[in-house]
Amino acid sequence: MTTVDAKGRPRTRILIAVWEKVDGQPLGWLATYRTPVKAAHLAHNPHTTFSYWSPRQNVVAIDAVAEWVDDPAVKDHVWQLYERTSPTGVGYPLGKFWKSPLDPKLHVLRLTPWRVQTIRGTDLRSTIWRPGKD
Repeated sequence: MTTVDAKGRPRTRILIAVWEKVDGQPLGWLATYRTPVKAAHLAHNPHTTFSYWSPRQNVVAIDAVAEWVDDPAVKDHVWQLYERTSPTGVGYPLGKFWKSPLDPKLHVLRLTPWRVQTIRGTDLRSTIWRPGKD
């Protein structure tokens, strides 16, 4: 996850979001701690980027707008998504960091993509998705 500070300087951290399709559109969720740096960056500029890479050199870059969500029902939904959709050996079991979806230290970011780019490693073929372009 990459954010920028008030001076436009980027900061990258390794965080693993979960993704789903809602009404045919991608939507991401990030279970995380609301650290002072992350909160300040997102308060100044909610745009963020997530990148994924596979050993076959396939890449996905997701540009999104992040928004803190405190709704307990959403936290429960996100907790369940992590449990159901995280591939074995990838991601992290939330129970190692938080007691339950109601743990006050658990915070959730809703990630609304505005651009998703996939690049195939075999030939560097690129595909770009944007809302309204299917």
